[in-house]
Amino acid sequence: MRRLDGLGFGDGATPGGRRSLAPLVVLPLGLPLALAAWAAVAARIDDRAIVPAPLAVAASARAHADQLLYHGAATLQAVLLGFALGFGLALLLGFGISRSRLAERALMPYLVASQAVPVIAIAPLLMLALPDLALKVTVAALTVFFPMLINTVVGLKSVTTEQHDLMRLMSASRWQRLRFLELPAALPVLLAGLRVGITLSVIGAVVGEFVQPRRGLGVLILQSRGVYNQALTFAALLGLITLALALYGCAALLERLLLEGR
Repeated sequence: MRRLDGLGFGDGATPGGRRSLAPLVVLPLGLPLALAAWAAVAARIDDRAIVPAPLAVAASARAHADQLLYHGAATLQAVLLGFALGFGLALLLGFGISRSRLAERALMPYLVASQAVPVIAIAPLLMLALPDLALKVTVAALTVFFPMLINTVVGLKSVTTEQHDLMRLMSASRWQRLRFLELPAALPVLLAGLRVGITLSVIGAVVGEFVQPRRGLGVLILQSRGVYNQALTFAALLGLITLALALYGCAALLERLLLEGR
């Protein structure tokens, strides 16, 4: 099993197995270059109501640090709860589909068809029945559910017939087959999906905040745009980016720890 770097943005290994210095060079240089490009675009446009300069955004972030933390905590709560709900449901249904060809044939067409309906289209309907946090959690869970379901089914189906036969010869129970064979075999696929799912959960939570704007970084974006405070809007956007990167890094680190030495 290949090794991942600490944040999961690339393994940093050459084909010969030697560690590459490219990530160590590219990552530190990427941020200054991005900031320089941003500053150049802001200077070119010369309209802070459209693209504020990086220093203006930093000043706004400092001035509104309390708001950013307050709304950021609300978004983080919705993201984690939504991901846990979506991931849990995907695991349960994925296990059933992977074990039953009939369930797969009966359910998968409807599950695939449901993906043609944008979550943003049904979010206003959910708003009629769900309060603030429940709405955000539900939208985040819906965003995460299908990708994690597919990963779960693919991972559990990666076990070969020979491996199943061996477990039967050992008189393993269904629980033992799941614990010692199917889940370990599915773990790499599930952990890869974890990185995708946790970032999708951020998108889902923000969609919920746009639909029912009470608390969260999405709400702060709407409020700041409403008063033409683009510096605060960009600060909130950077807060979302930072949150997504941090969660992605945590998922990648968990993947590395669990798959170390496999």
